[in-house]
Amino acid sequence: MKFLNFFTQDIAIDLGTANTLIIHNDRVVVDEPSIVAIDRDSGKFLAVGNKALQMHEKTHENIKTIRPLKDGVIADFHAAEEMIRAFIRMIYKDKQRWIRPQYRMIICIPSGITDVEKRAVKDSAEHAGGRDVRLIQEPMAAAIGIGIDVEEPSGNMVIDIGGGTTEIAVIALSGIVCDQSIRTAGDEFNSDIIDYVRRQHNMLIGERTAEELKKRCGAALPVLDNPPDDVAINGRDLMTGVPKQIIIHYSELHHALDKSISKIEEAVLRALNNTPPELASDIYKSGLFLTGGGALLHGLDQRLSLKTKLPVHIADDPLRAVVRGTGIALKKLHDVPFLMS
Repeated sequence: MKFLNFFTQDIAIDLGTANTLIIHNDRVVVDEPSIVAIDRDSGKFLAVGNKALQMHEKTHENIKTIRPLKDGVIADFHAAEEMIRAFIRMIYKDKQRWIRPQYRMIICIPSGITDVEKRAVKDSAEHAGGRDVRLIQEPMAAAIGIGIDVEEPSGNMVIDIGGGTTEIAVIALSGIVCDQSIRTAGDEFNSDIIDYVRRQHNMLIGERTAEELKKRCGAALPVLDNPPDDVAINGRDLMTGVPKQIIIHYSELHHALDKSISKIEEAVLRALNNTPPELASDIYKSGLFLTGGGALLHGLDQRLSLKTKLPVHIADDPLRAVVRGTGIALKKLHDVPFLMS
């Protein structure tokens, strides 16, 4: 048995709509965008991760870029399988291995996905080399990753705003008591920004520009105490068809994102409304915990605090909270009740 274990590697995967992260030997070894580039004629995979992202929206007709995950679930089974396989190969890119190892994996999934969608994630991982594949719900992984003791009989609310979904869950006694999973998150924010720039400035920008704009001066409030600098963006003028540049102020992005942020607020209130009173008492003391890339939106913690009248805490390194929690769960593979086979 020990001989077989020598050829078995344990890895934790945060398979996200926007980015995929992998932990191996207690460190993040892969942090890449969840995107692949494919040759249309041959079907050959040309690039994955950052290299594929550099091609995104810049390809000619013989190359297409695909995001295998949409709204937190697998939309293209074959592309997802190849992407996972390529990312796993990155773990050993500097090492020569004569025997291909098998992998014990834990993979994060949104709390609101169906059994069919769970099966798709597991099948893709098994085809990519997984021997023993377990699943963990993202809010649970996020809670573990930010240091919450999920086994305690006290309630904590975690709000994980990723690329495809926003996961809101109340966690106690190693389980999710009530949750809300909505498909309003980072990708929706990008679409809102693209639409706003087109309507207000008659300019067309791409997803990558919208993503960069969101990171640099995306705002949840019209007035911020520590406002980000204005950002210059380039795009195509819809009236003349020629490239141009405009300056965007953070208050404009507040208007662009307001409707989507309101949907997240409503989902948080629904989750609080469904929380048992004793756990609600715990949450009143502990507050709400924000994780995921959306947690970095300027002023989002203040806005949620104003809406719920509760303290809101942004996790340290919120982008890696989920994968950190998955890595911790990996060490207790057979001892934790919240893993799904």
